[in-house]
Amino acid sequence: MPRAAERTLVSPAWVQDHLDAPDVRILDATWVMPASGRDPRAEYEAAHIPGAVFFDIDAVARAGAPKPHTVPPPDVFASACRALGLGSHHHIVVYDRHAGAMAAARAWWLFQLFGHAEVSVLDGGWDAWVAAGGVQDATPVVPRPRAFTARLCHPWLADADQVEKALGDGRRTVIDARSAGRFNSTEPEPWDSPRGGRMPGSVNVPFGDLMTGPHGAFSAPEALRETFARAGVDLARPLIASCGTGVTACVIALGAWLAGARDIAVYDGSWFEWSRDLSRPVIG
Repeated sequence: MPRAAERTLVSPAWVQDHLDAPDVRILDATWVMPASGRDPRAEYEAAHIPGAVFFDIDAVARAGAPKPHTVPPPDVFASACRALGLGSHHHIVVYDRHAGAMAAARAWWLFQLFGHAEVSVLDGGWDAWVAAGGVQDATPVVPRPRAFTARLCHPWLADADQVEKALGDGRRTVIDARSAGRFNSTEPEPWDSPRGGRMPGSVNVPFGDLMTGPHGAFSAPEALRETFARAGVDLARPLIASCGTGVTACVIALGAWLAGARDIAVYDGSWFEWSRDLSRPVIG
């Protein structure tokens, strides 16, 4: 069974109390859709939590892959972590400044995938930090390389064949994190996907439905369980999360973990890959 840090979510107060802890490292993992016009790295450089380094999910990815931010090989992930000053002994805290914890959830999942369970997410992200009066620092951070080992933990990851098998035999529930409009093919896909719609047999839990607290904080565990239940999701069964490109699927994975699920995989290819493979079934 996969494991994760005891403190999956941490508060701004917890981060403030641990800013100088030698075993804690903070990451700004902000990512936005390309069409947004925003520059997450520039925003980080203008103001960040003291000591935080910038974790770019598009850079810490498989080179040359057709899909953005595709899971990298373990050695690439480990090399990126070392360069950011992240050691295998560190407790890593991730935040972002978009939708509470969008790419932060992706970073959380990546560390789980590569065997580093000591990772937490700042609940409510940057907005919660600022609202709590947290210090906004523009001092450049020059990390000292540390030793980091990455090993792929396969239960956290699913491929297209595993998804299609789950859709066929019903032994795993496939959850789609996209909006209801995209799921039902009434809204356009933002990634030039050749087909809209959904995977037959999948269920829709828009990722934002899990983050209803202040500043996009996650809902309480009981509310999360109720949200999943309304969509027909049994958290005691194995789950596979999907979305557009594998980012908000990780919000589903994190939300399900907070709600008590422990058998959770993310389909990294998500709709970007599925819609381009014309052999895969689609409704819509």
